[in-house]
Amino acid sequence: MTPPITPSQTVGPFFGFALPFAGEEEVVQADAATSVRLEGQVLDGQGEPVPDAMIEIWQGDLFGRCRTDPEGAFHFTVTQPDPPYFNAYVFARGLLRHLLTRIYFPDVSDAVLEEVEPARRATLVALQEDGKLRFDIRLQGEGETVFFELG
Repeated sequence: MTPPITPSQTVGPFFGFALPFAGEEEVVQADAATSVRLEGQVLDGQGEPVPDAMIEIWQGDLFGRCRTDPEGAFHFTVTQPDPPYFNAYVFARGLLRHLLTRIYFPDVSDAVLEEVEPARRATLVALQEDGKLRFDIRLQGEGETVFFELG
């Protein structure tokens, strides 16, 4: 017998005591030869920071989780995986379901990225900036990040 489907609930805000976070933003060790800092902000439809969101990224065996700070900022220590992108879930207040996007490394592409409207592809690609990667997540409005349907 199949259990009944129940509706999603609004998620957040996230409290530090409810989920362990110590070191979960370190997908790889910071002193690894190929490690790079991936940082960004989660912004709402008005361009304001979302201070209580949580981002989870993964690719293969690599996994990281980081909640945003009062400025909506998050960061991870990563290395370029193969394939060269991270899947990312965005959890935030007001979302009935988490959002799925991808974070591509600069100067790479694949069939999925090629299917995205050219004017919107940049919302999926991290920018190289002062030896770091920058990736902002815009939930709505101008420059909204491309989100994918959850299967």
